[in-house]
Amino acid sequence: MLLQLDFLQFEPALRITKSGDTSWVFDPIRRKQIVLTPEELLRQLVLQYLLETKKYPANRIRVEIGLLLNTRPKRCDLVVFDAQLQPWLVVECKSPKVPLTQATFEQVARYNLQLRAPFLAVTNGLSTFSCALDFEQSSFSFLGDFPEYRVI
Repeated sequence: MLLQLDFLQFEPALRITKSGDTSWVFDPIRRKQIVLTPEELLRQLVLQYLLETKKYPANRIRVEIGLLLNTRPKRCDLVVFDAQLQPWLVVECKSPKVPLTQATFEQVARYNLQLRAPFLAVTNGLSTFSCALDFEQSSFSFLGDFPEYRVI
């Protein structure tokens, strides 16, 4: 199920600065300036959506979590942790120029083999998909939005 989310509405909330030919955006989770690439812009817009609209707690979100996949270092764009500090949602952000394909979904699913988060989302800003995983049934179901965060 393709989600109809307008991440660009959060652009005014971003703290963007320019130094010479380079644009920077302040990341409220990492608490530092990051070079503003198309993927970073989307990551920051999604982050604002999670914080402002979905009310996810900032202290439960991590950006660019490193992991090893077949001995190769990889990075997850956004990982939200539950109250027990277990991975709960993995979000993969692609440049708007990158179409979402089966390979894109397989990438985030491979990351999640290690993390075992019950929710996954993938977006390029134009298209967004979110799903719930059932590890026991080896199945998934698409969601109409990002999952609601519940502090338990």
